[in-house]
Amino acid sequence: MKSSNKIVLTASTLVFGILLGVFLQPLISGNSVYDQSKKFADVLNLIQANYFEPADLNKLGETAISKMLEELDPHSRYITAKSMEKVNEDFQGSFDGIGVEFDIVKDTITIVTPIVGGPSEALGVQSGDKIVKIDGTSAIGLTREDVPKKLRGPKGTQVTISVLRSGNKEAIDFVITRDKIPLYSIDASFIIEGTDIGYIKMNRFAATTHDEFKAAANKLRSMGMKKMILDLQQNPGGFLDQAFKLADEFIPAGKMIVYTKGKRPEFDDDFTAIPGVGEYEKIPLIVLIDGGSASASEIVAGAIQDHDRGMIVGETSFGKGLVQRQYPLADGSAFRLTISRYYTPTGRLIQRPYDDKKNYRGSLEDLEEGLNLDHTKDADKDKRDSARPTFKTSGGRTLYGGGGITPDYIVKYDTLTMLTRNLRAKNLFWEFSQEFLQKNQSTIKSKYKDAADFARSFTLSKKDLEDFKALAAKKEIKWEEKDAKTDDETILTLLRMTIGKFTFGNEASERVFFTLNKKARVAATLFPEAQKISKLK
Repeated sequence: MKSSNKIVLTASTLVFGILLGVFLQPLISGNSVYDQSKKFADVLNLIQANYFEPADLNKLGETAISKMLEELDPHSRYITAKSMEKVNEDFQGSFDGIGVEFDIVKDTITIVTPIVGGPSEALGVQSGDKIVKIDGTSAIGLTREDVPKKLRGPKGTQVTISVLRSGNKEAIDFVITRDKIPLYSIDASFIIEGTDIGYIKMNRFAATTHDEFKAAANKLRSMGMKKMILDLQQNPGGFLDQAFKLADEFIPAGKMIVYTKGKRPEFDDDFTAIPGVGEYEKIPLIVLIDGGSASASEIVAGAIQDHDRGMIVGETSFGKGLVQRQYPLADGSAFRLTISRYYTPTGRLIQRPYDDKKNYRGSLEDLEEGLNLDHTKDADKDKRDSARPTFKTSGGRTLYGGGGITPDYIVKYDTLTMLTRNLRAKNLFWEFSQEFLQKNQSTIKSKYKDAADFARSFTLSKKDLEDFKALAAKKEIKWEEKDAKTDDETILTLLRMTIGKFTFGNEASERVFFTLNKKARVAATLFPEAQKISKLK
């Protein structure tokens, strides 16, 4: 019984401590922190004493905390101790492991690419290698969640993997010493063929993002870059300070980049471009966004748009204008609490409305494609809230607040047919690429010198495409010729992308994807308009 009482006391104290620590100004009424925490402790104690089966008090406490935070807004949330490990890796920019990007193909761990600078690359692990054993135990049938548990571990420890490789009859053993493995924010950076336009694709805003950007941009500048496309599509955001540092590369000193306002004065902050930082203040710039661009991505796009520093191209962004602070808890878990709103330099709050404190209201803007410099497409939208506030850019253009960042030139994704959706859903592009590379990878690597050469020249034969069609039939995917004709370019490009990723890494995949990336291709033609907006030659 003493043990049970101890558990109750621990759980009650944890919840009480959370509530008391966060809300330091309790009210005198029945709505006070003390009254509510006492109520919760009473319930928890009665559950422990009287519930007809053993109750998991830790689980009950975590559920209560999670539900409590959900009632506040869509972004305040509880993070378990286990989940915190992954969160820290994603945003600190590194983890301890063997350094491979992998996928599961036919129940087998398949190396997509060894991470540059990691221990696996140094030992000669290759794209396409299949891990069949880990420390002498079969690895067949492991799930995506299981694999990191087996391969990751403290720096300096060792793990042995046995891999099957195309052209080798016997498995190859690698004894790998785990090390600190970088996680990159930049998926790819290259000069678009036949132009002076540099293209940089960024997937998040982590602790190393600004440094990665500087390295990529400086490399492209040394290669002759005169204009830049910054692709923030599907970038969900991350650290606010990294968004500020990135925007500061483009915004002249003294100009506002973003500011925040909260309940407490210490949560109010102004981020202004500082002298001696902006190496790319004079480069013609286009920023790509879509419905997956959120938070830090919207800070960068909003600052560029408000100051008429460049052109925003794509689709309306997600609309997340709330700032969270993460509070650690004693057991290794944490919670994120919304503490303020952030505003673009003109004063726009880009937060989209939400109902029930959980779900965003309505869909993202569905505006007509084309030029939208004065945002008349926003104003003409039938379902637009007439009370949505208006703002003026530095150059006098009209912008709207309260619903994400709406582009200056709208470009939508092409709709895929059901055939292509089914092919992707059943992972056939990956599976076919693996089978194809078992026979052809060594030939491809000897024929094409690098990612650029591969993207420029590699294609598939009619027989290869027939083999792909046969694989689809084997997987019981109905091959509609009408759909296949509509998506023929898309299907071929997705195959080339996947083969390129396995062979030459992310850069090859992104270079191939550029031919399919409608927003990027349109953006490359819009620099005359972008330069007019920014008054750059």
